[in-house]
Amino acid sequence: MTTRLQEKIRDVENFPKEGVLFRDITPLLHDGQCFSESIEAFKALCADLDFDFIVGPESRGFIFGTPLAYALKKGFIPVRKPGKLPCETVTFEYDLEYGCDRLEMHKDAIKAGDKVVIVDDLLATGGTIASAVQLIEQLGGEVVGIFVLIELMELKGKDKLTDYVVRSILQY
Repeated sequence: MTTRLQEKIRDVENFPKEGVLFRDITPLLHDGQCFSESIEAFKALCADLDFDFIVGPESRGFIFGTPLAYALKKGFIPVRKPGKLPCETVTFEYDLEYGCDRLEMHKDAIKAGDKVVIVDDLLATGGTIASAVQLIEQLGGEVVGIFVLIELMELKGKDKLTDYVVRSILQY
């Protein structure tokens, strides 16, 4: 299965800026069978964990997190860019592999003791996911797992997440 999924990842050179090799998931999403297989692979990654919610960072975390939440009958919590959530939020600023950004989560999305998993498309430098972890823990939640479709091994994003269970479907 992973070979089939890997074949659907398109490499785009120099995007979003010169020197970056972008792993494009849109061909995988276009193929209904492969998209379904990716959600099944995510289900397998978290089958041994007990948790209450799935957190998905904007925007590709939404793509994989919401169907996984539906399949597992779990709640979904979006982590958004600033100004996108209508109620009171908590914010965290982080570095990207090609810049910096901020993420927000509704302040009432997580209560102390809630167990969550984070689902995203890609683990590169770990900045986005580490920021989501900070938001969750700031609200008293416990991150019990981090699951990604693609892990870019050479960027060592896992090094920022050594205190957590981190699992990936595809590694490059």
